[in-house]
Amino acid sequence: MSFLDRLVHWFGTGANWHGPGGIPLLFERSLELSAAVVALALVLGGGLGLVLGHTGRGGLVAVNAANAFRAVPSLALLTLLAIQPAISLKWDGFLASWIALTALAIPPILTNTYVGMREVDADVRDAARAMGLRGGHVLWRVEAPLALPFVMAGVRTAAIEVVATSTLAAYVGYSDLGTYVIAGLDTQNTVEAVSGALLVGAMAALVSVALGALGRLVTPQPLRRRHPVFSLAGRPAA
Repeated sequence: MSFLDRLVHWFGTGANWHGPGGIPLLFERSLELSAAVVALALVLGGGLGLVLGHTGRGGLVAVNAANAFRAVPSLALLTLLAIQPAISLKWDGFLASWIALTALAIPPILTNTYVGMREVDADVRDAARAMGLRGGHVLWRVEAPLALPFVMAGVRTAAIEVVATSTLAAYVGYSDLGTYVIAGLDTQNTVEAVSGALLVGAMAALVSVALGALGRLVTPQPLRRRHPVFSLAGRPAA
């Protein structure tokens, strides 16, 4: 039996689609973890990016520091958290995975949000202030909507990275699609490992398409003509 035949057989086996170790449940758990990570990263990184972009102070330092932090391997950070019982045992490994992956997701969201805010035309800000808007009103009613395409591109990039890296959560006992990959590598079961990788790839593709559609939906109509689609690189396409 060829490798492809064995792969098809694995996906066609009913036992892989039912129970606590079945594909639907592990797919759902991967999606839950990734959504929680991106949501927290959006609050932290997106919030900081909005403030720094609005004030124009300290932004480059924060963005460069965040990007430098991306050099820290997620597995190394996850391992450090795993040796802390108070963290690694919390919620069956969810907390350790949540923290480690959030550190990965913050930089692209922070960077894109800051850049999007600074890309807002100064004349637009001046016009808003001339109309009587001040402080937070300029931020939320003018700058944030105009920066939204960049923010959503950052969210999309972060989400794809998180989904692809979430397989590491299985190292700290969190059961998701990474369980197939880790178990397959540990037992030298290439079919199971590749099947898990294909499932993770499929989830990343679905997330990318869904967030691309959402980004277009929430982008103000005039900006849709300027940025009609979002590229996979995480920046609004020209």
